[in-house]
Amino acid sequence: MSHSRFESIGAYLPSNIVTTQELLSRLKEPPSFDLEKITGVKERRVHDTSPENYEDSFAIAMKAAEDCLSRSRYEAAELDVVISTSITRSNHATRMYMEPSFAGSISRLIGAKNAITFDVSNACAGMLTGTYILDRMIRSGAVRNGMVVSGEAITPIADTAVAEISEKYDLQFASLSVGDSGAAVVLDEAVDDNDKIHYIEMMTASEYSHLCLGMPSDKSQGVALYTDNRKMHNEDRFLLGTNSQINYLQAQGRTFADEKFDYVIHHQFGAAAIPWMNAICEREFGTPMPPDLRVIEKYGNTSTTSHFIVLHDQLSEQNIPAGSKLLMIPAASGIVTGFLSTTISSLKV
Repeated sequence: MSHSRFESIGAYLPSNIVTTQELLSRLKEPPSFDLEKITGVKERRVHDTSPENYEDSFAIAMKAAEDCLSRSRYEAAELDVVISTSITRSNHATRMYMEPSFAGSISRLIGAKNAITFDVSNACAGMLTGTYILDRMIRSGAVRNGMVVSGEAITPIADTAVAEISEKYDLQFASLSVGDSGAAVVLDEAVDDNDKIHYIEMMTASEYSHLCLGMPSDKSQGVALYTDNRKMHNEDRFLLGTNSQINYLQAQGRTFADEKFDYVIHHQFGAAAIPWMNAICEREFGTPMPPDLRVIEKYGNTSTTSHFIVLHDQLSEQNIPAGSKLLMIPAASGIVTGFLSTTISSLKV
């Protein structure tokens, strides 16, 4: 059976940097806890809101797609598929669009005139969901290649939280951890084991979806989202993902130790949560976890682009040697979990 691979990767990070301390200084009432210490977020990138250079989520996605194509072997016209996975869907500054699809609009502007196009929305697991779909399309022989792209101008929820928080503890504090970014990857058919997506599986446990809450606001622009961390970070929820991977490997007659992962990339939603997740994995898998790669201190929680911003950043820093085997683990509202195993050698930034 054929496999897919990550052929090229691109990203875009706005130049404007806002520190957590700057953000907290705008609150009417400072929190009674150390938000930077809890989340690990020291700073985040924030999109340009000047009228002449407004960076909405569509513009950010376009820049990531162009960056990805700049190092791909494929011209845009050679792409068979373009999948957009943004949560935020702002275009023409603050206007929100469901139609036309972002994928269709992006494909036209980059010149992917022959591509199948569609949008996917699956919370913070969006890009991994797009990767899952495109992987299956390539493995089935339906297409030869394609792009998964996302642009997130999500910091308006932080602006809403700053405007509305009036107590020392508020469930909207989680909204202060987000950052803006764009990411894109091109997938095609693997030619050897040095560059290969070995497997990717996703699962949704919708019975827990009520633990992910949203707070629409009429006091300021944007939507203030928050997560009930006490419930969402419970062991049972995270075990959904670890148990699904255990079951998958057992069906192949393998163990987690057999996989010999060099690194793991978790969703970047909290520095304190990552060691906790690794400890759960070690207990359930019965073997130490590989070192985790993270960038949350620099970029915050970038939602759908999270895993690929980490991958792009660490490749640019030359922290991932050729031939490394990576495990990517999503964690998203829905509740969505899963796992992706890949070896990368020729992927460059």
